[in-house]
Amino acid sequence: MPADRPLLGAIEAGGTKFVLGVGHGPDAVIDQLQIATRDPETTLAETNAFFERHAGLAAIGIGSFGPLERDCRSPQWGHILATPKPGWSGFDLAGTVARATDVPIAFDTDVNAAALAEARLGAARDTGVSVYVTIGTGIGGGVIADGRIVGGAGHPELGHMRPRRNANDHGFDGICPFHGDCLEGLASGPAILARWGETLSHLPPDHAAHGIIAGYLAEMCNTLRAALAPDAIVLGGGVMATPGLFERVVAAAHASDGGYFALPAAEVIRRPALAPTSGLAGAFLLAADLL
Repeated sequence: MPADRPLLGAIEAGGTKFVLGVGHGPDAVIDQLQIATRDPETTLAETNAFFERHAGLAAIGIGSFGPLERDCRSPQWGHILATPKPGWSGFDLAGTVARATDVPIAFDTDVNAAALAEARLGAARDTGVSVYVTIGTGIGGGVIADGRIVGGAGHPELGHMRPRRNANDHGFDGICPFHGDCLEGLASGPAILARWGETLSHLPPDHAAHGIIAGYLAEMCNTLRAALAPDAIVLGGGVMATPGLFERVVAAAHASDGGYFALPAAEVIRRPALAPTSGLAGAFLLAADLL
C-alpha cells in the first residue's frame, strides 16, 4: 500500500517551468505544483515553500535542465554549470534544496530522469538498453542499461553529435553557439523557427522541412543503434508532436539502415508512454533509489 512506502519529493526543473511533486512514488502522487522558472532565488523560494507543507519526506529527487554536475565526487556536484539561462550558471540547486529541507537529495539531468522513467515504467520497460531523446527547445538524451543511468565524465550530450548534411540542405549554418550545425543546431525547435520562420507543426505538410528534420533525427537513431545496440529509442519533446514526424523518422531510419541491425527500426524507435510526466516520474525514481 502507498501509505507503507516512504514519502518522497520530486522536482522536474526545466528551463521554463518547475514541476514539483510529493508522494509515495510516480504511481501515488498526493500533491503537485507547477511554477515558472524565474531567477534562482525566487524559483527556489517557491520550491522550498511547497516542500515545507509536507512533513516526513525521506528523500527528494531532482531532474534538472543542464548542463550540470552529476558526479557526487565533485565539489561542484548539484550545481548548474555554464548555461545561457540568466542567473543560473554556477547555482547550487541540489545544495539549496538540501539545506532548506534537510533530507537526502538525488540529482541528475531532466532527460536522464525521463529516460529512467520510460525504461522502468514506460515505453522501454523490460528492455536491457534504452535511449530517451527529447527534441524540443534543445535536444538531449539519456541512456539506460539494466535499469540504471549510464554516465561517465559528465552526462550524454546527444544533441551535439554532428549529422551528415542533407545533399539538398544548404544555406543554414545552424544555431548552436558551440558547434553551429550539430543536431541541436539544425533540428531543435528554435533552429527550425530560425530557419523557416514557423514551428514544424505550422509548416505545410509538403514543406521540405519535414523530410530534412526527419532525416537528421533518423540519422541520430541509426548512430545510436550502431553505437549502443539499444532495444528501444524513445523520442519525446515538443517537436516530435508534429503530425507525421514520428512516422517519417521511422521510415527514414529504415530506408538508410541497409537492413544491417539486429532489430528493425519500427521495433526500436518508439513514442514515450509517460509523456508529459516522464521527467517528474523519473525524479521520484531518483529519490527512491537513494533509500
